[in-house]
Amino acid sequence: MSTVQTTAQGRQFPKFDLSRLLGTVFKPTFGRKICILIDLPDLAEAKDYAFLNNPERPIQKRAHEHFYLGLKNGVAEELALKGGEMFAYTQTTGSNLDLPDLCVDMSGKELSLEKDVYPNYDIILCISTFSATAPLTAFAKQYGFRGATLHGVNDVILNSGLAVDYEVVSIDAEKLRKAMTRADAVEIDFTVENGPDMTVRLELSRQEAQKSHGLCQGDAPDIANLPAGEVYFVPTGAEGTFPLKYEDGTLGKLTVTGGCIIKAELIAGNQSTIDAHNAKLADDPMTGVLGELGFGTQVLPVSGADIQDEKVLGTCHLATGRDDHLGGHITPAQFKLHQNATHDDILFAPHKTPNFDIKQTRMFRDGKVTVLNEHFQPSKYLLEALAAE
Repeated sequence: MSTVQTTAQGRQFPKFDLSRLLGTVFKPTFGRKICILIDLPDLAEAKDYAFLNNPERPIQKRAHEHFYLGLKNGVAEELALKGGEMFAYTQTTGSNLDLPDLCVDMSGKELSLEKDVYPNYDIILCISTFSATAPLTAFAKQYGFRGATLHGVNDVILNSGLAVDYEVVSIDAEKLRKAMTRADAVEIDFTVENGPDMTVRLELSRQEAQKSHGLCQGDAPDIANLPAGEVYFVPTGAEGTFPLKYEDGTLGKLTVTGGCIIKAELIAGNQSTIDAHNAKLADDPMTGVLGELGFGTQVLPVSGADIQDEKVLGTCHLATGRDDHLGGHITPAQFKLHQNATHDDILFAPHKTPNFDIKQTRMFRDGKVTVLNEHFQPSKYLLEALAAE
């Protein structure tokens, strides 16, 4: 039987083309000014592009090779863009943490993002280690620029998720958004190897579903998150349990009540990992708030980076932490510690969580129950929505 995953492996993608990507995503009009932001652990590495000699900077090297040099070698002229400068800021320690104001240019000169960059560019590309979507969304509204965040870019992403036609991605995302919008709730059933079955219910309160579709056209301030291809909600509440695979491989059972993770319990692995999570939840409860429910809309190969892999059709993800960039009300100021004010995706996908399965995802809407995904495959309902004209 053909699956999304086998279809993606056999899919032929066009060659990455920066002009096509920027032209489609932004449709820039004449004379728009563009720049590139990268993050570095040590800003001294920016001087004379010293980071290019460091094998531990693959993301920043791709930013230079495929975006900076691409603009310099004809793409800027082709799209009638000005600028093309590259700036670096000090790497944050987590996803969507606020950005420092200090940055440097490639001569090593110290500058301010809020004085020298945000007000002076129309399009800002942020190619970084950690996602900067939340802080840049806020700054875009404040300073009036458009942009894209492309964290964790690797070769698979360049040659698939960034090589697609975003006009098509946008159309498909809208079809699935309409298929899921104004739902009352979604329930997700999990089966876990050598562990308990679990179900979590997310209340959506008939909100209008949103989409990450990759297009950031016109002049309205906005930030595209690339690769795109997602339908998402900001939950208004949540109850139940779900499994979490921690970075060290530990598997835990998380209990959710009132929209917030309140405790973790060990299924397999290290008790110390569970203890550390429980201590963090007790010390700063906002770190347990569920701020997003998302569904992938594209047929893409696994890249090993969540930024692409959460966009795969048939997968779904939750996220904890800040959600102000998604239209939610959880802001950095509500956290006890600044470094806790992250937005962290929890991706459920066969390559990421092989020791548990999503048995079924169900939508409750207008008195009906509709299956959305089963075993990481889209339901007939979603496939028919995509096939509709």
